Amino acid sequence: MIASPQQSDSVNTQDATASLKVYQGQFGEFTITKSDRTGVVVYRSSLLVAALSFAIGSWLVLSGGSNPIAIRLLTPLYTIFSIALGVSLVTIHIYLAPLHRLLQVFWGIGGIAAIVLAFQSSEPLALSVYHQPMMIFGIGFTFAALTGIYFKEAFCFNRFETKFLTPLVPILLVGQLSGILPIVWEQVLLGIWAVLFTVFALRKLVQAIPDDIGDKSVFTYLKEQRAARLKGNGQ
Repeated sequence: MIASPQQSDSVNTQDATASLKVYQGQFGEFTITKSDRTGVVVYRSSLLVAALSFAIGSWLVLSGGSNPIAIRLLTPLYTIFSIALGVSLVTIHIYLAPLHRLLQVFWGIGGIAAIVLAFQSSEPLALSVYHQPMMIFGIGFTFAALTGIYFKEAFCFNRFETKFLTPLVPILLVGQLSGILPIVWEQVLLGIWAVLFTVFALRKLVQAIPDDIGDKSVFTYLKEQRAARLKGNGQ
């Protein structure tokens, strides 16, 4: 007897489900699907794109900051960096949904500020920010979101590079905003930031994929708790 296409698809789906490894989480068992793994690959790939864009931009600033071509290249590089960071913030796994949403909101505020500044100023974006440090209050939200990723990775995986990056980023931004950091120190911190960001992104590529997915039973538990609270408030 020959099975119909529908029956074959059903059997294949059941076989694929049965072959998934079952993990024991804090609140029950869970499996890691192909979609989960794809999300991690996208997260890590977008982080690498953001890191490389930032590193190239930093190199242009540190090696030829007065070159008009280099300065103009910073705007598209920043655009790539920002978009890639946004993709990372969509695909990152964070247990606390409010924190996840907050980082995405920060990214959105920073992106809007950069767009407004780019259209309002006749100068390239990098020069506008350099000449108007107060603009860091706007685009700085983008880097606050990035710092949130650093903090999450430092907390979850104890990575040495993210332990340095978590305080380094706000120190550099506040230093530029207040003008208390000498130019040479700003350059040193920017170079360290670019190197460590790249190291971080490259190391993520070889990390076990389930690490970035985490305990899915916690996500399920927290989701059920939120649903229960909403149902209780509705009553």
